Amino acid sequence: MVYNQGCFGINVTINRFLNLLKYILVVIIFALMKAAMEADVFFDDGCGRCSLGGTPACKVNTWRQELALLREILLKSGLTETRKWGVACYMYGKQNMVLLGALKHGATLSYFKGSLMSDPGKLLHSPGENSQAVRYMKFTSPEQVSEQAEIIAEYLREAMVLEETKQQVTFKKADEQEKCEELQRALNEDAELNKAFYALTPGRQRGYILFFNAAKQPKTRIDRIGKCRDKILMDKGLQD
Repeated sequence: MVYNQGCFGINVTINRFLNLLKYILVVIIFALMKAAMEADVFFDDGCGRCSLGGTPACKVNTWRQELALLREILLKSGLTETRKWGVACYMYGKQNMVLLGALKHGATLSYFKGSLMSDPGKLLHSPGENSQAVRYMKFTSPEQVSEQAEIIAEYLREAMVLEETKQQVTFKKADEQEKCEELQRALNEDAELNKAFYALTPGRQRGYILFFNAAKQPKTRIDRIGKCRDKILMDKGLQD
């Protein structure tokens, strides 16, 4: 009798475990389906960040074939597809690894840690002179994607290794960023601005430095510094 009760207890425990396992599997499957559906929004209507989203003029329509081929390569690599920042995002485990997007000049694969990649084919481009991490590949025809399919797969494998080995991009600190001449002069001549600027968090300092440096003309840089002075004195970042 004791033996039968013991067996019954074991069976109940096993059944509870199996039910829990089924529930977890259902949750995982639902989450994957939801992520895939979210990514479909990008492929159907674009990123939604401009008024062209959902119209024939949206760049996802310009590069639709290229995006479809790149998506196929990404999914075959075993990455998890979702949508972040309005575009298709592919994750390795819990880490964002690469974005698939459509710009005016082509379809793009943007690697979050591209600056750490070896880039044997010299295919990676920096989105800007101040970009410290992201590097992107550009595609302007379906033939180009098909011809470089194996190379793309190799780049994806290298990016996966970076995640597996927990490699991190070493970002320059705000005080290591080169300041434009106009900002340095303003800081030297305006004690109140100087004190407030260096009291900002490193991230906020860097945001302002990049914003000022991006202007090509000295007059534009001076105007930007003048317009941002009050925000800096209020301990606010560029986007606050």
